[in-house]
Amino acid sequence: MSATTETAKRTILPPANTDALLDLSRFLDQHAEPAALLGPDGEQIPLPIEVYQILVRVVDAMSKQRGVTIAPVEQKLTTQQAADLLGMSRPTLTKILDQGEIPFEKLPGSRHRRLLLADVLDYQSRRAERRNQALTELVRDAEEQGLYDITNEQYQDALKHVRAARRGK
Repeated sequence: MSATTETAKRTILPPANTDALLDLSRFLDQHAEPAALLGPDGEQIPLPIEVYQILVRVVDAMSKQRGVTIAPVEQKLTTQQAADLLGMSRPTLTKILDQGEIPFEKLPGSRHRRLLLADVLDYQSRRAERRNQALTELVRDAEEQGLYDITNEQYQDALKHVRAARRGK
């Protein structure tokens, strides 16, 4: 069975009628504490906070007409699946792999690579952190240079000057 088929079996699409989901979403929005699971025989058991947080995220996604896939972090992905998850092309991901940014294994006797979902998610988190740090530095530099202190008129004049310079005037 292919990884795509396995993923498709774990992907749950939202129901056609989302009224019950919207009711559940409103309920969860009004209650910050984890709920309890009620069995058909009336038995109750409190949900662990981690399960409750997943429930909130699943209900939110499905109420927005998005499917949900549950996958173990030890799941292995193809380079195309990993690239899709990261929102990049497969050739770009291949360059990242060649630079050693994400661990991978090659299938025996093949050039095909497999990546652990956990490693792809770790890279995604590190990339987001680097992006946030870069944006924070840009804002700090702009503040130090007083770029937020200019008037709209000064900004418009500066734009006109730059555009004229690009046109060679």
